[in-house]
Formats: sequence, structure tokens, C-alpha cells
Amino acid sequence: MSTQATRAAAFRALHERPGAFVIPNPWDAGSAKVLGGLGFEALATTSAGVAYALGRPDGEVTRDETLANVRAIVDATLLPVSADLGNCFGDDPESCAETIRFAAAAGVVGGSVEDYTGRDADPIYPFELSVERVAVAVRAARALPFPFVLTARAEAPIRSAADLADVVRRLEAFAAAGADVLFAPGLRTSEQIATVVRAVAPKPVNVIMGFGGTTFTLDGLAALGVKRVSVGSSLARAAWGALVRAAEEIRGRGTFGYTSDAVSYADMNAKMRGPA
Repeated sequence: MSTQATRAAAFRALHERPGAFVIPNPWDAGSAKVLGGLGFEALATTSAGVAYALGRPDGEVTRDETLANVRAIVDATLLPVSADLGNCFGDDPESCAETIRFAAAAGVVGGSVEDYTGRDADPIYPFELSVERVAVAVRAARALPFPFVLTARAEAPIRSAADLADVVRRLEAFAAAGADVLFAPGLRTSEQIATVVRAVAPKPVNVIMGFGGTTFTLDGLAALGVKRVSVGSSLARAAWGALVRAAEEIRGRGTFGYTSDAVSYADMNAKMRGPA
């Protein structure tokens, strides 16, 4: 998959074939190489993962920093990459279009636009503005010389107290505006997921795993009609968890048993040779 157009065609085909697929979320070039080498078919960036790598909380990374992370991940793998673009770094619809164009120029073949403002006091954009932002992002995506997969996200399940009916209304409107994939992070029950899948069918739905307390399997999600499963920042947090536990062992007990679970030096070097 040496060209962006070839990667784009492969990414779209994943959404059109039967069954569900997992799109894991690397946070840097190294994690992208490891995941590519393990046989996954596509990757998606994670806003929280790159923020943690930069020593910041989620939501405090600039567009330039996000695009630099995107480029590093794209260059590290031969797989299709989709970008977590947050609210596209601006409230106005034109910011959405501009960010989609910049992300495409950085090498991705898909990306997301969401209705979360980034402001806790006023977390969700009004309905009409949210739909307009998606529509403008769609137009920017369609103007590209390859089939960019645009994901529209309704963030209320993790950002506000809005009920499922409002989330479904937004996703239906995003689908009508031309979004390729629909996504409401934070759905936690089979009934919620099935409701969303039915509402936007036949367009594909992404769900996120990695929240505590969820016990879904890939087969179970596929049976509900889910097409794509991402894991958000959970792989990054798992890696950070291993670091914290190892450091606490050293500081607290003065032992080094954590090395028995570490990937070997030789294996890591092997995994980092060439794009995966």
C-alpha cells in the first residue's frame, strides 16, 4: 500500500465487507509499527494518546502538533490511517473543512469531526451548527482526489447528560449530511448499540471499547451490526499502566521483577525495522 489512493481504497473496502473489524489506536510511530506488525488492517490515531505522550491532558494539543503526530504514524506504517481530529480545532464550519484538508495532506485516508466543543461549561454544539459542521467536512472530503472516509461523532454519551434519543437524532442527521461512518463514544449496552445501528443503517457504525465494565467481544459486536471497533486511548493507558507499576515496584520494593513481562530488547529492535 505505497500510495494514499491505494490505502484509501483498502480502508473503504474494510467498511464494505461482511463482519466487523478492529481499528486499534497507536499514539506514536513506534506503537504504529508494533500494531501493524501484529496483523491489524488499519489504524486510527488517538487525541488522548498523543496528549499523554506530550505530557498534557487530552484536549491540550494544537492542530500542528496533532498533524505532526499523524504524519509520524502514517510514515511508520503501510496501513490505512484515520485521524482523531477532535472538533477540528475550531467552532466554525470552515475550520472543519480546513482541518480535513490538512489531515489528508498529512497522509491519512480518513478522519473524524465531532460535536464536542472542548468547553466543559458548554460541551455540545447546537444541533444545527453540528450538522452544518459535518456537511462542510463532507464537502471537503469529497473534493479530495481519493475516497476519504469521514466519521461523524456525537459525543453526548461521554460529555453531557443528553439522552439516547438526542444522540440518535444527531447521528441520523450526520448520516443524511453525508458522513461515511457514525460514532457515539460511550454506548455501554447492547440495546443502545443496536438502536444506533438501526437508526443509521446501512451506514457503518464505529463503537469504542476500552472503557471499564464493558464485556463485549468482537463477535458479539458484529452480531449487533457494528462494523468498526476502536479502542481509543486504552492501549496508551495500558502502556502507561505498565510503566507506573514498574516504577512503583522499583521505588516501593527495590526489585525489578517487571522485566519478566517486558518485550525483549532484540524483539523491540526487530519490530522497529521498517514500516509495518
